[in-house]
Amino acid sequence: MNQTLKRALSGAVYVAIMWFGTSYSQLSFHILLSVILVVCLYEMGKLRKGKTKIIAFLYVLVPLTLVHQIDRELILFMFIITWTFDTFAYLVGVQCGKHKIMPSVSPKKSWEGFAGGAIFTILAAYLSYQYFGFNSFRDPLIISILLPFTATLGDFLESYYKRKAGAKDSGNFIPGHGGMLDRMDAFTITIPVIYLLTNLL
Repeated sequence: MNQTLKRALSGAVYVAIMWFGTSYSQLSFHILLSVILVVCLYEMGKLRKGKTKIIAFLYVLVPLTLVHQIDRELILFMFIITWTFDTFAYLVGVQCGKHKIMPSVSPKKSWEGFAGGAIFTILAAYLSYQYFGFNSFRDPLIISILLPFTATLGDFLESYYKRKAGAKDSGNFIPGHGGMLDRMDAFTITIPVIYLLTNLL
């Protein structure tokens, strides 16, 4: 099977499972995120084989524990705008990316891609905030402005662990995409930030 087609199909299945598991019921949400936690801890354990694991495990454990304390509608909103940011940061970066953000850690990420992804993230938040039950655009706007920074930082941290391990991906759990941690890295900083915001806003 063509690699691009494999990546598209497995990505669609991943999004569908994440969407259904989160939206169907509180129980399915908790089961889904608990399974993801176990898989991500396993993958991080492999990346840190023979090395100190405490901080690396906290990088996975804290967000995927806090996520159970956040409203499911907000989590779905976060999924949508995070996937939007990742997708358009990649597309804009491929076409226009010239100025790398941190090439020693993640050589493909560019400032142009970051800016493009951030613009589409705010647009996606504006188009979808009423669907997710927000009364005004204030809170979604704050989240969508912060998210490109938190998602990128989470990605950089995972890239750092992979480079230290000499690994391209955290695993092969999702064909064409790598491991589960490769798909969840953008959420590792975003979830704690959203958790704090929901208790402050």
